[in-house]
Amino acid sequence: MKYFLGSSPKWFKLVMIFFLLINIPLSIYFPTVGAWLFIVEFIFTLAMALKCYPLQSGGLLAIEIIVLGLTSPENAYHEVDQNLEVVLLLVFMVAGIYFMKPLLMYIFSKIFTKIKSKVVLSLLFVFLSAILSAFLDALTVTAVLISVAVGFYGIYHKIHSTSGTDYNDDGVIDRKELSGETLEQFRSFLRSLIMHGVVGTALGGVCTLVGEPQNLLIGERMGWDFIEFFLKMAPITIPVLVCGLLTTVVLELTGSFGFGAKLPKIADQIIQGYTAEEDAKRTAKEKYALKVQGIAALLLIAGLALHLAPVGFIGLALIILQTAFMGITEEHQLGHAFEEALPFTGLLVVFFVVVAMIHDQHLFSPIIHWALQQSPESQPGLFYIANGVLSAISDNVFVATVYIGEVQAAFKSGAIDREHFEHLAIAINTGTNLPSVATPNGQAAFLFLLTSALAPLINLSYGTMVKMALPYTIVLGGVGYIMVRVIL
Repeated sequence: MKYFLGSSPKWFKLVMIFFLLINIPLSIYFPTVGAWLFIVEFIFTLAMALKCYPLQSGGLLAIEIIVLGLTSPENAYHEVDQNLEVVLLLVFMVAGIYFMKPLLMYIFSKIFTKIKSKVVLSLLFVFLSAILSAFLDALTVTAVLISVAVGFYGIYHKIHSTSGTDYNDDGVIDRKELSGETLEQFRSFLRSLIMHGVVGTALGGVCTLVGEPQNLLIGERMGWDFIEFFLKMAPITIPVLVCGLLTTVVLELTGSFGFGAKLPKIADQIIQGYTAEEDAKRTAKEKYALKVQGIAALLLIAGLALHLAPVGFIGLALIILQTAFMGITEEHQLGHAFEEALPFTGLLVVFFVVVAMIHDQHLFSPIIHWALQQSPESQPGLFYIANGVLSAISDNVFVATVYIGEVQAAFKSGAIDREHFEHLAIAINTGTNLPSVATPNGQAAFLFLLTSALAPLINLSYGTMVKMALPYTIVLGGVGYIMVRVIL
């Protein structure tokens, strides 16, 4: 018990032991009940991410799932194989963004010092995240947001731990001024911006063929190209985007659900001082590196937007180009770039074991069959709700894969016509993308943020994410459902 799960609270260790024991008889005699219990337990490990990284606690559950025969290593590997592009993206793209941090800090520090309105800044984060996610990838955009937030927190922490540094005209900054309420306000400020940003990735990701992995899957099944996919989704996604931006304004003006915190004056002074100091002492080599990073960023956008190669390969090319032209050639210099993403990559593979169990135990099949038996005019709305609920507790890529497969089978059998097939495909795409912001389980970008190095720095727990996402969940999910019922 002393060493089991390290420094986790004793009550958490006891709960995990209870889970591991109770799963055995349930899974043997009642496999379906046992499988649903595993899902609940895995969600619990994600909720306790700040107490114990989910790779260990969730990994023990995944091992038990395989040992008890609820899925097999072969089927789990199949799920990883189906999502290999996402795995490669995490391994290489996030590392590629690591070498671009100086450029990102340069750009965003300028934005922070020029834009004083928190409402405008929040809208900018949501809108830019939405635009970038529509053409790039939500995980890539989230990695950028995390890098920027960690950078700014690092600047604040550096001054906080080193008194006597002069960053303003009034004299030195007293270290005591940076503690207590000021520190919490700064954390709350970063917390709100980062949550606005990841919600923005969902708003943009639902709009286009390349915005989310399941979009591409659905588009291929339907035979839609980039423009056709956008036009099919636009009657639903554009109103949702507008309402999402309005929600951002309301949340910032009212200060509800954990939003509204403004950048403390002293933190603003630190960032301005940091920016001025960095500009003044920037060497010719550092200026050259910024140019290399800028060119790499343009190549990244072009490569992803034009789909010149799988996303992971583009990320690897990004690493090679930046390090080669910036003179980073030693192995230990490269290793640090992979530290952020690899733990999450391991967690994602564990998650695929749970997904394989869901598939093997047919946990979602009764819901799909029930929905297809309802009246045709009510089916799009029912599919939207079912996809939204299941995506929030499971994985939206898996849910979309299962649903579009079942619907395509119904179309091929002649049970539904082409027009109805398209309506259901639209409902599946919007249903898996919009209500899934409710929890970190539904979208990989949210889960990536929750398990990143940033989350503990700004006190962003599972419960906090759910609370802050709630108004967006209601608005995005509600408006999406209304538009599905009206349009389809």
